Amino acid sequence: MKIAVFELEDWEREYFTPLLAEHELVLHHEPLRGDKAANYADADVLSVFIYSDLTQEVLEQLPHLKMIATRSTGYDHIDTDYCHEHGIVVSNVPTYGDATVAEHVFGLLLAISHNLVEAVDRTRRGDFSLQGLQGFDLRHKTLGVVGTGSIGRRVIAIARGFGMRVIAFDIRPDEQAARELGFAYVSLDDLFASSDVITLHVPSSRQTHHLISRQSLAKAKKGVVLINTARGSLIDSHALVEALANGTVRAVGLDVLPEEPAIREEAELLRSLYRDEHDLRSLLADHILLRMRNVIITPHSAFYTREAVERILQTTVENIQAYVSGAPQHQVVRPVAGR
Repeated sequence: MKIAVFELEDWEREYFTPLLAEHELVLHHEPLRGDKAANYADADVLSVFIYSDLTQEVLEQLPHLKMIATRSTGYDHIDTDYCHEHGIVVSNVPTYGDATVAEHVFGLLLAISHNLVEAVDRTRRGDFSLQGLQGFDLRHKTLGVVGTGSIGRRVIAIARGFGMRVIAFDIRPDEQAARELGFAYVSLDDLFASSDVITLHVPSSRQTHHLISRQSLAKAKKGVVLINTARGSLIDSHALVEALANGTVRAVGLDVLPEEPAIREEAELLRSLYRDEHDLRSLLADHILLRMRNVIITPHSAFYTREAVERILQTTVENIQAYVSGAPQHQVVRPVAGR
């Protein structure tokens, strides 16, 4: 089989070498782009991260493709309907960084609550003034956790260690976890109304698109802090800019943005002006967020520790090997029967 791997750093290459014994292996640093997809028309297996946008247009150029191994938990960058209809197995990495991402949540939250970015920048300039640096304690604050999967539960455990009160919303409540970790499930409206801090841990879907909107923010406790390490599409950036400007939202910590792939480089942004692939309104709002002093944005790096990336790579190779052996694992898309 021919296996093409994209978005790979140099040190990660060694994890794929066990596949060389029986397969042709092609490794690339860059994402798979639509204008280059035809170069890999003979590929049987693809492995990508989240910046390879595997749309129908891209997948149609890969007639031999049988399996996609995404090195992520989320798979909204893949046209799963097309894969289902055309017999393409899609496997993901269901768990790899529960603690990793949860720790990043509190990295963002502590940076906000103690004004760490401004404090560090100021002292580097030789200014030791405390003016404007007064923060707030996490102890006794109410944390609202939207989504109590493995990452959400780890966030809750850390929050309890800080002495925070925790409430949560999930479409499938885990009452045993609530008892063990000491939190309570509430409605989404109650969570918005009662939380001092809201953190998002749900996947991207039609149901969660713009979960944070003008309507939901109108229900929020004034001065709420918002943290998002999940997916950029959960937040309406334009509504968030408004809420930050009028004080509804006190501060924001983001590891993801709706139009993140387009703003990663100016050339991509300029190209997007001539296409309909990106929402220019969201692009503009994202650029405003990048420059607001009460917003902290990291470059989708919440997952990015050595240990977590190693787990991703190991599981991805195992996913490919399992597919080749005829026993696919961690499937998020199963082909139509008989294909």
